[in-house]
Formats: sequence, C-alpha cells, structure tokens
Amino acid sequence: MYGCLPLSTINQQWQQQQQQQLSPPPAAKYEQNSGGNVFSNSTASISIKAARDGVDTAVVEEEEGPKLRKFLVFEGHPAPFGATVRDGGVNFAIFSANAVSATLCLISLSDLHENRVTEQIFLDPLTNKTGDFDGSFSPEEGHYYDPSQIVLDPYAKAVISKEDFGVLGPDDNCWPQMACIIPTSDDKFDWEGDSVLKYPQRDLIIYEMHVRGFTQHESSRAEFPGTYLGVVEKLDHLKELGINCIELMPCHEFNELEHYSYNSFLGDYKVNFWGYSTVNYFSPMTRYSSAGTRNCGRDAINEFKLLVREAHKRGIEVLMDVVFNHTAEGNEKGLTLSFKGVDNSVYYMLAPKGEFYNYSGCGNTFNCNHPVVRQFILDCLRYWVTEMHVDGFRFDLASIMTRSSSLWHAANVFGSPIKGDLLTTGTPLSSPPLIEMMSNDPILRHVKLIAEAWDAGGLYQVGTYPHWHIWSEWNGKYRDIVRQFMKGTDGFSGAFAECLCGSPDLYQEGGRKPWNSINFVCAHDGFTLADLVTYNEKHNLANGEDNNDGENHNNSWNCGQEGELASISVKKLRKRQMRNFFLCLMVSQVRFKFYSCSCIYKSFSLVVSQLRLILSDQGVPMIYMGDEYGHTKGGNNNTYCHDNYVTFHTQQLIRSSFESHS
Repeated sequence: MYGCLPLSTINQQWQQQQQQQLSPPPAAKYEQNSGGNVFSNSTASISIKAARDGVDTAVVEEEEGPKLRKFLVFEGHPAPFGATVRDGGVNFAIFSANAVSATLCLISLSDLHENRVTEQIFLDPLTNKTGDFDGSFSPEEGHYYDPSQIVLDPYAKAVISKEDFGVLGPDDNCWPQMACIIPTSDDKFDWEGDSVLKYPQRDLIIYEMHVRGFTQHESSRAEFPGTYLGVVEKLDHLKELGINCIELMPCHEFNELEHYSYNSFLGDYKVNFWGYSTVNYFSPMTRYSSAGTRNCGRDAINEFKLLVREAHKRGIEVLMDVVFNHTAEGNEKGLTLSFKGVDNSVYYMLAPKGEFYNYSGCGNTFNCNHPVVRQFILDCLRYWVTEMHVDGFRFDLASIMTRSSSLWHAANVFGSPIKGDLLTTGTPLSSPPLIEMMSNDPILRHVKLIAEAWDAGGLYQVGTYPHWHIWSEWNGKYRDIVRQFMKGTDGFSGAFAECLCGSPDLYQEGGRKPWNSINFVCAHDGFTLADLVTYNEKHNLANGEDNNDGENHNNSWNCGQEGELASISVKKLRKRQMRNFFLCLMVSQVRFKFYSCSCIYKSFSLVVSQLRLILSDQGVPMIYMGDEYGHTKGGNNNTYCHDNYVTFHTQQLIRSSFESHS
C-alpha cells in the first residue's frame, strides 16, 4: 500500500517536537500490502482515531497544546518503496503480497522510550493499495501477520531505539520498540566533491576492522571512542601503515543485546559484538555514532558519510561487510521485527509447511533470488554506493546468494517457464539471477564485489563462485595452505607456490585474474596472527559455552609451548613466524624479481612501505585489525560476544611485537 502527508505540515510538527526534544520516527503495523501519504498541519502531540474503512478524513483529537487539525491521507504512489519526500509531502510505500491491512504508526522519540505509539493512521485498502492480497497469522503457511506487532519498514534509512551501545532499554528490555526515520527535504550533506575512488583492485591492501573495537580502548585516546568519528581520528595511522582500503565489519543496524547474558567466566555480559545479525539494511548502526539518536538518526547517517569522505581524502577506500544471508529475526521461534511481519514467505526460504531453511546456521535464510528480495538487495547496495559513497562490499556467506529461492520456478524468476525446471528450494544455481543482476548493474559492476564463497549448508565455492569476470573471493584455500606450509606440514610446497602466484589453479581457468583472490591468513573469525603462533588449541572458555564453540581445526602451531608464557627462544621463533606470514601476504602482490628479503623488518608498516614500491598483480592481501602489532585474544577463536579488552585494538604500535631479533 501507499499514501502521502504534506511535508510543510510534518516540518511544523517536527520543529515543535524538536523544541520539546521529541522526534517522529515512523513504524508500521502490517496486515496488508500498503503505502500512504499522511498529512497534518498540527503543531502538537496528537492521536488519530479513524474507521477501518478509510482515513482520508480522519478525526484528530487534542491531547495537549493548541487545537489540532486533521491528518489527510492521499492515494500516494506505489514506488519507490519506503518513506520518500515527494509532491510536497512524504510518500510511504511497502510491498506485501499476502497481508490484509496496514496501519502507519507515527512515534515521537519520547513515546518511543515509553513503548507508545503517538499516531496511528489506518491505510484504506480501497485507495492505498495495488494488486490482490489475502493472508492471516498462519505459520504453517509461512505467514506471521499480527496486528499487535509494530514492524520496521525494510527501506528505512535510519532505525531509532536505544541510544547507547550495550545499555538495556526501559524495564531492562533487550529488544525495546524500534522505529524508522521520516525523511525531510533538509537532509543534506556536504561531500566536498567526493566520489568513489575506483582503485584498480590489484593495487589494494585491505584492512579488516571493527568500528567500535578500533578506538573503544582507552589507549586510543580518541575524543569519540568506539564511533565513526573515532575511526576518522585514526585514519592517519592506517595511512602510515600503507593501507589503502578498509573493510568495515557490519555497520548495518543490528541489536548488540541479541545475545545478552551474564558471563560468569569474565564477570561481564555477552553481547553481539560483531554485528552479523542485521535488523535493517539501509540504516547505518546508530550506536556507532557519537550523535546516537540525536536529530532522529540523521546525524548518525552524516557521521558515516563523514567517515567515508575523510577516508577518501587520505586515499583509503571503504568496503562494507554485508550480511544478506540471514537476519536477526531467527526461525519460527524468533522475533518479528520487520521482514517476517511484512511478508515472511517472500523474504525467507521456507519449507512446504512453513519451516525455515537454515543454510546460514543462524535460524533463517534470506530468500535472495526471489524477484522482490533480489530487487530489494540491489536497491540497498545502490543506495550505499550512490548516497553513502562506499567503494564496494564483502558478502558474508555469499554462497547463499547463489541458491534457488522458495517457490522456485522459472516463470517467477526469469518471466517464462523452462522445460524440465525441477529445482528445489536452496539448489545451487550456475547463473543465479541476483548475482547476474548485480554483475550487470550500471552502478554495482564498477565497485568491488567480494564473496565469502561458502555457507553453513556445506556449499563451498572458492574458485568456482559465479563471477561474470567481476567478482573476487575471500581465498580460504590460501589461508589453509599458507598456514600448513608455515608450520612445516609435509606436502604443501607446490600448493604454497600456487598461492604466491595468485592461485592460478583456482582462478585462471575461469578467466579471472590473480587479483580476484583476496589473500588472508587471519580474519575476525578465528585466531589472530599472534595467537596462530602461540596456541595449538582454541581457548574459548570466556565465551561461556564450555569451549564447545569455534573452529577446532585451526592449522596453528604454538612453536613448541602452549600459551603466552614461553621461553625466550620460543617467543623469538613466534615473532619470526609472524613476520614470515606478513611477508607471504605481501609477496603475493609483488614480482619475484624483488630484492633480497633476508633482512628482518622492524614493523609491519616497513614491510608494506618497502614492498608497495614494486606492487604487481599476484593477489590482494588483507590483514585483520590488530595483527600489525600482534594483538592477542588469549587463544579465543570466536570472540563474537566480547565488548571488552579481548576485541579492542590497543594502539600499541610503538611497542611493536615485530622488533627485530638477531
């Protein structure tokens, strides 16, 4: 459905609410495919009462303040989806193929904190909708429509809920009510002429990092620790290292309190620190902003833009780690936050009796190749490129994006039937429509597209991911082979040589180049580089799961003694091994005619600055935040739940672990 409010009226009410330290983020109760334009010339807090058969002449009752006039709901437009400023108002449009009604909920910031709806506007199914619809709360049929639930607009550009990271909501609620920003014609940002940098991929040196973890530790001395602005303060550090591309771990809106529970091992609380559990894909993580919910999330959007702009000024590209394989809503036992309540059977892969497929290992699987969902994903990615100026994306568990959708048949994917089309839900596709559309999109084909080419359902596509000569891959085979070779495992010399040459065994036959291989030894999930040479076994007791979580096969070597308490000779060997790993990553980018590397570099930054002088095309190196100084997590290889010293970058480069030893 769809409809519209006059913008001048909204602005009048917005100005008064700002004076009262209120703001009007919208949410919606969805029982129907709907959209609507809602208008009011009121200038105080109001409530709406209207019959369910229409709201174009809704009666407005005064609660406080001056006498209020009507909200007017006009027919509006079915596109674009989301809340959009147009025709002197704000157009609201949303897709839902199976709902029966919809209500637009307007919520002031003060009411949001009290879990109250400020205004309810019932959209008329006769004038504010297109197409046919039916539906009810029927999980066995894949429908989770519930008029008592307020759900988020999937196209919302900012989501407002809690103000501070890790702080419980009212009544110690881990999931307080959320709402979405209403756009205004004044939403502007001075880009100062900025645009995406478009570096040749062969020239990149990627630094995977966590926005909060990078500056939250007190040693960072950041004015705005743990925020987008905090990262801006430390961009010069990355520039000095020779980094020209940062890969931000998830910055879409997520709820860090999703795993909130007491951790008796450390005496603190577990949270969702990494953020691989998206609530909304268009919204930057508000609690990574120093502004928080100020200005109803608009300042958070601008802080992210400022980070991108300032990175570009220093010659650093910005990639986003995005999670289109699952959402935070979980399975049939999970929450209804957005997609599940809008149209569950469209947005998720479902079995015939409504059960959720779980190729992600996180409870649900995003239905990526459904026509509506793939268009949603394209719209989202284009937004982050055109509006937020990011330079590309790394796709978490990207193999899910190659699987066939629920209710798969050629007619609803390609527009016409194909003889013998008997694919079942989740079947890997050689030419997945979503990947094909992204690869041929006039905007997206010119930015970096990097696949984590596997998923939790056993699909492993490193070297075989559908690519259209554009896609790159996290080369997990490079990681495993280099680790095996470096610890002295027999039989890996030939494979190691292939890695140094850009893995032609994986990429040459398919017509790709060495720089389509993203080479890494360590990443956020798994051992840090220091732990890789310090521990043979994982030590994950601090996660509160009796050491049962995390990968058991790490291909690590402790150099003779387990743990950080070791002899001087073992510590010297560990540091040599760490330098060897770094040199291996950098050699993968250079011609073999480079000068002798018999010297021992004193720091990672020197390795990069020396070897970048002769960069070539033998693969793209990626390092993980903190490995440049030897950060340790105490042997914990699954630190998803730690918002503490375990995961915080400690800015100790002056006391580098890469000092030379004779």
